[in-house]
Amino acid sequence: MPRSKALPDELDPHARQLVTRLRRLKDRDELTLRHLAAKTGYSAKSWERYLGGTSLPPREAVEALARITGTDPAPLLALREIAADSWDSRRTRAAEETRLREQDAVGEAGEPEEADAAEETRGGEPEPPGRPTAPRPVTPARFPHLVLTTVLAVLVVALGTALLLVLRHDDAAPAHVAPTPASATASPPPAYTCHLTRVDGRWAAGINHGRDTEIGYGATGADVAEAQCLLRRAGISPGGIDGMFGPLTLRAVKTFQTRAGLVADGMVGPRSWQALRGGRLPPFR
Repeated sequence: MPRSKALPDELDPHARQLVTRLRRLKDRDELTLRHLAAKTGYSAKSWERYLGGTSLPPREAVEALARITGTDPAPLLALREIAADSWDSRRTRAAEETRLREQDAVGEAGEPEEADAAEETRGGEPEPPGRPTAPRPVTPARFPHLVLTTVLAVLVVALGTALLLVLRHDDAAPAHVAPTPASATASPPPAYTCHLTRVDGRWAAGINHGRDTEIGYGATGADVAEAQCLLRRAGISPGGIDGMFGPLTLRAVKTFQTRAGLVADGMVGPRSWQALRGGRLPPFR
């Protein structure tokens, strides 16, 4: 696996902790950005930003990565919510500072223009002696506006700091952090558990009721989960037991077929099922 790039120095500590955990899950299961894109529905470019610390991953992306790696998503989602609050606070402060700089630049550029306009009104000639000088129009002072803007910026920064302190206090006490409930509209992925048994010399995981249905890359469901359990029993990791025939499962099937002396086409057909369920594995060739 290629070595990950260093995270930005200005990255918030909670966001840094979240990205570090996501990177570890990705590296543990030897997933590439293209694998993540194929299994989660988020593009490889999006995952490059999420894992590079330049963009905060959405809740759905965190849940998808936890699902395909067989990890409990609750701690990751709780950490993501804390990182999101800090992330939004920093963006608010940056936007306010940018707006103040733009206002100051416009004010400095506007003063010479007003002086030029007054000079054009007088025609650039001195007032004749003895004539009363008309009072010049007074330009409204900008200081009250700048003071008000500065006060508002200070209040925003103070509120953001107070919120960050409260969140850090809550994070220091794990007993008060409740798992974030899953969305009511999103249907949870099916959970598969391997219950390996051997009957009449044939192994079964108790998921697809002993069917020998032919499956291949892109297939989903109980037949894929049954094959993943049997591959794991044979000592070959297919990744998680998620019922998704992805790149890791395809590689595991080809490895097993080569070991069993079968054609390594990546398709689990009757002969591959027989070898997976046949108890003792054939010797390496």
